[in-house]
Amino acid sequence: MGVIHLLLLTLSLTTLTNAHNITDILSHFPEYSLFNSYLTQTKLDGEINSRETLTVLVLTNAAMSALAAKHPLSVIKNALSLHVLLDYFDAKKLHQISDGTTLSTTLYQTTGNAPGQIGSVNITDLKGGKVGFGSAAAAPGSALDATYTKEVKQIPYNISVLEISQPIIAPGVLTAPAPSASDMNLTAVLEKAGCKKFASLILSTGVLKVVYQTAAGKGLTVFAPSDEAFKAPDVPDLSKLTNAELVSLLQYHALASYAPFGALKTTKAPMSTLATNSAGKYDLTVSTSGDQVTLKTGLDSSRVATTAIDVPPLCIFTVDSVLLPPELFSTSPAPAPGPATSPSPSPAPAGSAPSPAPVSAKAPSPFLSPPAPPTESPAEGPGEAEKSTSDNAGGSVDAPALLKAVVTVSASAIISIFLSY
Repeated sequence: MGVIHLLLLTLSLTTLTNAHNITDILSHFPEYSLFNSYLTQTKLDGEINSRETLTVLVLTNAAMSALAAKHPLSVIKNALSLHVLLDYFDAKKLHQISDGTTLSTTLYQTTGNAPGQIGSVNITDLKGGKVGFGSAAAAPGSALDATYTKEVKQIPYNISVLEISQPIIAPGVLTAPAPSASDMNLTAVLEKAGCKKFASLILSTGVLKVVYQTAAGKGLTVFAPSDEAFKAPDVPDLSKLTNAELVSLLQYHALASYAPFGALKTTKAPMSTLATNSAGKYDLTVSTSGDQVTLKTGLDSSRVATTAIDVPPLCIFTVDSVLLPPELFSTSPAPAPGPATSPSPSPAPAGSAPSPAPVSAKAPSPFLSPPAPPTESPAEGPGEAEKSTSDNAGGSVDAPALLKAVVTVSASAIISIFLSY
């Protein structure tokens, strides 16, 4: 019963640490359907679901449409990241803020693209019971952009969903030029991230032009091995691959979809890669431990090291190891060795008692009777007669005596088996 209780406790803890799904929560409130849709399109829903303690500041469809109509998806993602606080706030806590004001870190701060306090939000308990929200990077004395409207959903102290009146605007987030994934120089991005070897391979094989740039417009995720990864001793000699095999290896390092870090953390099913076809699976599985994500191939694995770029619908990661698909590099298992052949027993010395035949490691069945001795000796040819004479010169071992010894050992084994029962 102790084991059962431990399993139940583990399942309970797992449920508690993954107790929310923001898309499902907002699906019950049609007034936030546009906000919910953009969480899905930008894959922020995966990042939200992978975290344990946070507050989501949602916008009504009217407030969200004003933001979405003027900006591309990459800018909308940055703006919505400012609306995810990495702390738990409900109505009671908002009105009990120490000194009336506090700063809260947001999801935008974790992207590495938020210098200074751009990734933080100022929360202030205003006079008259109102609570204001604004960018912590705004000039001192600036009016707060939004105010608290109402509670939407709380799962203490895991996730809180609060409605605010309008978007929180951080300096430069909405005005920064948005790079286009289709026009981006992928080789330059890869080289800057320390993946020159990978960039050279996808360029020389034609993979970059034919596949990557085509997929980038629809959605693309690249797992680029670092230059050090190609120097590892367990990396196969790529020069021995055919061009088709090398292309498959390179395509294996990409997905035909946009999967930023948050989406990877919540991925459970195997992921198809650009190399996936009817002839082979060429898939990847994901293992998550805290904030670390590991890709597994079935032959090796690699940590997702850094995010080189995340511009929807394109995401490029660096990985520590070259990913080796079993379809290209697995070898068939060696055949199992056959039963070892026992060496022929040496003839017994003259005058010694005949040695019993060796007993098999597998005990004989108690229901098998030993064979009866032959009634007559088989005919011997001239060669056999000479061998028999030669053997007898070293010591006489006649067939009846040897058979008697075998019968005795077999009988002893049978008696031992019955006694053991």
